[in-house]
Amino acid sequence: MTDSWWKKAVVYQIYPRSFADSDGDGMGDLRGVINHLDHLAELGVDVLWLSPIYPSPQDDNGYDISDYQGIEPMFGDLATFDELLAGAHDRGMKLIMDLVVNHSSDEHAWFEESRSSIDSPKRDWYWWRPARDGMEPGAPGAEPTNWGSVFGGPAWEFDQKTGEYYLHLFSRKQPDLNWENDEVRQAVYAMMRWWLDRGVDGFRMDVINMISKVLPLPDGRLAAGSAYADGSAGFIGGPRLHEFLQEMYREVFAGREEMLTVGEMPGVTVDEAKLHTDPDRHEVDMVFQFDHVWADRGPDPWLLQRLQLTNLKAILGRWQAGLAEVGWNSLYWNNHDQPRVVSRYGDDSAEHRAASAKMLGTVLHLHRGTPYVYQGEELGMTNYPFGGIEDFRDIEALGQYKQALELEGRTPDEVLKVLRARGRDNARTPMQWDSSPQAGFSTGTPWLAVNPNYPQINAAEQRADPDSVFHYYRQLIALRHAEPAVAEGDFTMLLPHDERLYAFTRRLGDTELLVIGNFSGETAPAEIDDAAGWAGAELVLTNLPGASSQALTLAPWQAVVYRRKHSR
Repeated sequence: MTDSWWKKAVVYQIYPRSFADSDGDGMGDLRGVINHLDHLAELGVDVLWLSPIYPSPQDDNGYDISDYQGIEPMFGDLATFDELLAGAHDRGMKLIMDLVVNHSSDEHAWFEESRSSIDSPKRDWYWWRPARDGMEPGAPGAEPTNWGSVFGGPAWEFDQKTGEYYLHLFSRKQPDLNWENDEVRQAVYAMMRWWLDRGVDGFRMDVINMISKVLPLPDGRLAAGSAYADGSAGFIGGPRLHEFLQEMYREVFAGREEMLTVGEMPGVTVDEAKLHTDPDRHEVDMVFQFDHVWADRGPDPWLLQRLQLTNLKAILGRWQAGLAEVGWNSLYWNNHDQPRVVSRYGDDSAEHRAASAKMLGTVLHLHRGTPYVYQGEELGMTNYPFGGIEDFRDIEALGQYKQALELEGRTPDEVLKVLRARGRDNARTPMQWDSSPQAGFSTGTPWLAVNPNYPQINAAEQRADPDSVFHYYRQLIALRHAEPAVAEGDFTMLLPHDERLYAFTRRLGDTELLVIGNFSGETAPAEIDDAAGWAGAELVLTNLPGASSQALTLAPWQAVVYRRKHSR
């Protein structure tokens, strides 16, 4: 497992249903991706990550897979996929698939066979359990454990035919696969090899740290006012997780060069991630952790909390320090599960949107790790102005809204306030390509409404404007490719207690970079210890070229990157 190339790489995530629609049915497709490969090549990214494109009932937008070795017809077919793969490779970009194997769809042939009978040969491919002792199967509270589903409601579904319950940590149409069963693991590994043999360059592994469960499945802690318990102690980072990932490496990746594997791991700690990403252990190249995108969340999920910059710095600084010697960080602000960062941690007003989008990109990309760009992030796309619950499409938002109102006594206003700011649909509005109707995404009616600001924020306008967010992201990506200190340099946090400025240095050999981002709408001086030593340094990059920053005083939402050489 070589590690040099992905340290200098930048990954771009494509959410296919929202990227580009080539046939006017309102749904993005693979032909739409093919039609915009030149946009991605011009941006300079090295890897494309496709969210799931497999056959699926689309209960959770494709994260409920009914056939792991096919293409969902609304996206295209295998021939079109092969054309996309070849087009990416021809432009020097790799392509990785989303691997969703903690659970399948309940319409997958494996599960249909598993639920057919208690005596089915595949019964043990999923987690089946009888009702609690002494309770009537199907009665309220008779579920095998008190776990709640991530999407609201219980994590167990009663199956009338066999009189038992099956586990689903997410939707009831996403039954969890039983990784304790060797046949399950071998079937998954065979499928992975099939895609790699086809030319795929690796996998992003969905909630992969949930595949090992604690046996016997224990009840979770039930918080006051909650309808269901947090069962995460029974399924986050379970006892056989390292064993399973190492087996996956041996069975799938050993002997294959230039692969990329990233594991999405909610709740993972720095120490656990260090083990997972230690190259000598052969598990995954990097993990997605969630600490920094939960930095603005308090104990009450229905109460919005303003970001404290010192909290964000403490979190990211801890991850930088923890994986400094062994392991590797993934770097992201946005993905299909997170709201738009310029609306969350920046300022999406007309006055400051572009500057804050560029500043956020600068701070992220200059950390040590591999940056991930989510579609539209390179344009500074913003959250959508959602109205009522009828504007949302996300199964998580709809389920949590229902549970909050019916079981937790919340009001529509307090729940909607949070969903508007944090809901996943913010990331899933169609890509804004130009100022034509529906932002050039589709000639039909999009599956999810286009953000009304598309006439002002779109790819065509930005590609024509050398001072745009798009062209600034090109500079950030080019800097990572050209300056070894960005990929390989040491990381040192500065000004940890400053609530406006995010500052750090990166150093490799005799080259040192100083990075400062102003997370406020105020002019702010950077009172670093070695300010005089940076007085004559080269200004490598700034998002506000007209603003003076030689005295290390930054304009609102300004970012600067300086470089100096040390004598040996």
